[in-house]
Amino acid sequence: MPRLGRVSAPRPPAPLAGALDDPGRARDLARMKRLATGLFVVAAAVFLAFVLVGEEAGAWVGYVRATAEASMVGALADWFAVTALFRHPLRLPIPHTAIIPRKKDQIGASLGTFVQTQFLTREVVQDTVAAMDLPGRLGTFLAAPGRAERLAGDAGVALTSLTDLLRDDDVQAAVAALVDRKLHGTPAAPVVARALELVIEGDRHQEVLSAGLRGLTRFLEENRVVFRAQLGDASPAWVPDWVDDRVFDRIFTLLLGFLDEVGDDPRHELRRSYDARLRAYVHALRTDPDTAARVEELKKDLIEHPAVRTWSGSLWVNAKTALLSAAADPDSELRVRVAATIRDLAGRLRGDEVLRELVQRQGVRAAGYLAERFSGDLARLVGTTVERWDTEETSRRLELQVGRDLQWIRVNGTVVGGLAGLVIYTLAQLLG
Repeated sequence: MPRLGRVSAPRPPAPLAGALDDPGRARDLARMKRLATGLFVVAAAVFLAFVLVGEEAGAWVGYVRATAEASMVGALADWFAVTALFRHPLRLPIPHTAIIPRKKDQIGASLGTFVQTQFLTREVVQDTVAAMDLPGRLGTFLAAPGRAERLAGDAGVALTSLTDLLRDDDVQAAVAALVDRKLHGTPAAPVVARALELVIEGDRHQEVLSAGLRGLTRFLEENRVVFRAQLGDASPAWVPDWVDDRVFDRIFTLLLGFLDEVGDDPRHELRRSYDARLRAYVHALRTDPDTAARVEELKKDLIEHPAVRTWSGSLWVNAKTALLSAAADPDSELRVRVAATIRDLAGRLRGDEVLRELVQRQGVRAAGYLAERFSGDLARLVGTTVERWDTEETSRRLELQVGRDLQWIRVNGTVVGGLAGLVIYTLAQLLG
């Protein structure tokens, strides 16, 4: 026996907004119904009374009776027409009655189409937005007291919510892979060459050399005894210690003097040689494939080092922690800068004509695009929402909204019907 597919249960009717159920409107509707029904009762009572009086009381009785009779007909006809919109009159399934309950879905679809074709067209929306001072309104909104701080806080909350949606393991792996691809895909030689050029242009390489010489001098002085012991161990046993001392002191003094000389003389030959070699190396980085290949190999070894791998893998967690901490602190540099940016933008939106023109133009274009892109979705939203409404509830709510005005149709029908009956009876009497 074949298995039947699982049938989803139909969606229950959607409740209408409670704000539409207005007790004041219900009272007004009931009052107007009493007024219209009361006029019908008065017309019926007058008609019945003058039917009983008969023609013996005078010719004028016919005029009154015709007026009352026509008033009743007009009242009944308009009562039927108004009632037929929302329900079956007297609960009788008369054809073409209960129009709103019976045609609710079609009305919703037609309403959505009407909104789409008459209100949400690109031309209508763009003309509406173009007539607005969009940058001025936006600037005024952003410039309200405390608004920048609140928006900065809202941005922090949104950022926190966004990061909560992301799985750290996935993002961390993606960030690490991105960094790895970026480092592997970026040639190292041009980067190193440019960095060295910046150092040479600012004469920083000579400062580095000076600092290195000073450090080397300090290292030699701090380890003088160690170097003397090394010389003693390497010297033949038959050489007296005083000879080793004199040789060591002589060499050590000359070495320190040479280092001081190079450090004090900015035009020393060693410095010029160092500068020339460094510039030649920069040139080789840009022109010599072998030199570039050696740097690239060094870069690859550095990237593959476990410490670098660990660092790239921890980038997302560290950045996320710092970012969320700053977003949650009202006094953080991030929040302060965001609020300052919003206030600056508010001022520019009201005073910078170039920015105002740009925002206005782009706002009109964006509004037209959104209207063209989503008008069909909004029309379907209207149609499907009305389709989901409960039929009886829809009729009742609509009657609350427009029923009071429709009751005036009954009142007018009673009055106009009576006048029409009077005119027709009068003409009949004159012609007869």
